[in-house]
Amino acid sequence: MQKPATTGLILTGGGARAAYQVGVLKALVQIRQDIRPSDKSNPFPVLTGTSAGAINAAVLASHCDNFDAAVMALAHVWENFRAEQVYRSDSIGVIRTGARWLTMMSMGWVIARFRRSRPRSLLDNSPLHALLTHMVKVRRLHRLMRAGHLQAFAVTASSYSSGIHVTFYDAVQEFVPWLRSQRVAVRDAITIDHLMASAAIPFVFPAVPLNFDGAVEYFGDGSMRQSAPISPAVHLGATRILVIGAGRMHEPPGRRKVSDAYPSVAQIAGHALSNIFLDALAVDVERLQRINNTLALLPAEALASTSLRPIDVLVIAPSERLDDLAAKHINSLPLPVRALLRGVGVSGEGEDPGGAALASYLLFESAYTSELVALGVADTLARREEVVRFFGWKQTDEPYEPLAPVADTDFHTTELE
Repeated sequence: MQKPATTGLILTGGGARAAYQVGVLKALVQIRQDIRPSDKSNPFPVLTGTSAGAINAAVLASHCDNFDAAVMALAHVWENFRAEQVYRSDSIGVIRTGARWLTMMSMGWVIARFRRSRPRSLLDNSPLHALLTHMVKVRRLHRLMRAGHLQAFAVTASSYSSGIHVTFYDAVQEFVPWLRSQRVAVRDAITIDHLMASAAIPFVFPAVPLNFDGAVEYFGDGSMRQSAPISPAVHLGATRILVIGAGRMHEPPGRRKVSDAYPSVAQIAGHALSNIFLDALAVDVERLQRINNTLALLPAEALASTSLRPIDVLVIAPSERLDDLAAKHINSLPLPVRALLRGVGVSGEGEDPGGAALASYLLFESAYTSELVALGVADTLARREEVVRFFGWKQTDEPYEPLAPVADTDFHTTELE
């Protein structure tokens, strides 16, 4: 008898763009409940995440004994987000970080006190730590694994100190840690600090100190130098993988209208962040598909002699450009943040698509994030048949009862708490 597939979920980075992931998950819950109403089990024994995707994955992992409730609570947060829940958006907070940082960049060479102050980032994301402490119950993770709800959980971060790209993972069964060029895996108990490090967008949020290889190193966003985002799920035993992206995998044909003006700092920064968050995923998916196609050509004898196995992968990514959606909502950012971003070239509603690209990662405001959640739902429901086929879900005769809205405080807990 063929061994059942182990399904992995990969949630990539993208700051505020990660709201799209929650829309996809919300639609998956809706589709499954339509087909198998009583099934609330965790469909993803292997959960991996990077950057904001690591945060979403951690919420799911720490409440995977009622996956549907975890998704609905996560959706409630993203659909009602405020920037102040993620970073200091008041005037004093912005002046202490972003304004000081920009001043140092422009005038610090003539002002001695700026040399001593060494501002660490554009924004202060200390409010995010409080939000994660409320939403992610890290103490439950290993107990949920022992109870059979979860096989493995991993988050990825990048060390500024050594340049090493590190995947921190936790699991009940033994997995051989992998070692590749500039890319290693370390078994560790995942903490809030690991999530803060993984989501520390370069320059925007401060690096986080973590213990690694017997020393303390400073880590930032795990999307940096992430050449193989699908790899951790495969190493942790996934044989079927759902990948949810935070940007379009392929641009439509035709040339976009562009400005002939010299690019602003915001436009260049947005382009750099898109390279960090989006490009590696598209390349890795293409690599996996080529391997699958090659394995399909091998005779049975040759296939038996290699450790490689086909990996069924389903990729769901936005059908619209999130930069364009962000351009409509820049003015929903708090005034001090808008003023700060204006200083680097984010010029306002729809005027500068390049500036909107940078804003799309920082727009933790419900006007934008709720639209991304809705887009994720619509994109996934449009591929319903493909989703059902991927999971192998079979229709039951049980009556369908739509899920009631779940508040972020209504996470399901059991005696494992």
